[in-house]
Amino acid sequence: MNDTLSFRIAADPPARLDKALARDVPEAAALSRTRLARLIADGAVRVAGTVADDPKARVAEGDLVEIALEPAAEVEVGAEAIPLDIRYEDDDLIVVMKPAGMVVHPAPGSPSGTLVNALLAHCGDSLAGIGGERRPGIVHRIDKDTSGLLVAAKTDLAHHGLAEQFADHSVERAYLALCHGVPDPAEPRLRGLRGVSFEPGGVMKIASQIGRHRHDRQKQAVMWAGGRHAVTRARVLEPFGTAAALLECRLETGRTHQIRVHMAHAGHGLLGDPVYGGKRRIAAGTVGEAAARAAAAFPRQALHAAVLGFVHPRTGAALRFDAALPDDMQALLDALRG
Repeated sequence: MNDTLSFRIAADPPARLDKALARDVPEAAALSRTRLARLIADGAVRVAGTVADDPKARVAEGDLVEIALEPAAEVEVGAEAIPLDIRYEDDDLIVVMKPAGMVVHPAPGSPSGTLVNALLAHCGDSLAGIGGERRPGIVHRIDKDTSGLLVAAKTDLAHHGLAEQFADHSVERAYLALCHGVPDPAEPRLRGLRGVSFEPGGVMKIASQIGRHRHDRQKQAVMWAGGRHAVTRARVLEPFGTAAALLECRLETGRTHQIRVHMAHAGHGLLGDPVYGGKRRIAAGTVGEAAARAAAAFPRQALHAAVLGFVHPRTGAALRFDAALPDDMQALLDALRG
């Protein structure tokens, strides 16, 4: 059975039906322009009692608009009862701690066992639907072998509200990373490296374009023409001699592999990174035999999404979450400290 959304056209309406609906549809309905266009084409919109299937049709102030909204449809992705580390959940959204090794969204190479499969099973009927489909709204992703905090929407309202915050870079995201070497503001090499600068407090800022590598389509690369603007800030929290450092990395933008690409560009690739870390190894003489072995054996990029902060899209409340290092990164950090 369809639900009907009713409202009236406000004063001075735009000349076209689609633009009038985009302006006057209740915000709580969270209907995007794309979905409104689809509803018009499907004959689901009535104006003053008559079906309006022409997006260019004229409307008048006070016209009653009725939109028939179909129940959210089930999607083909299967629900799987995979345990989740849930940090927060309400009717609009859910925040989870994604473990390293879990893919966020199903893809040809990973059709099951993903975070979306787990969310479908956990949320069940509490998913009000995203874009007319009963599915979680993924507004950001974390690489498969990166651990950390991730928020997913359960309603259209939350999906649009969170997406806007990620688009305008107002979401707080901080990562903990272990890198080769210690970024030093006094190092001439870094001072002269394109895209790298230093801000007060010794914060290293890396700004560039990031896009697909020209010769390896599985990788991203720093570039100066084309690609998408990307900014990362990295601060040394704890150095381990000159061999390695614990960093706090903050994202101004959120591009694929951004921290990994930017740190490799700066000459401080992440420990364990199989794609951007190269074959660099920590010498036993700098941190000790045990720490060098632990670093060499670490099976993934040493990167963890530790802080996530945003404004709740319905209530306006400021939410902020912290996630401690997972056991494998903590063990590596302890080895370096030892």
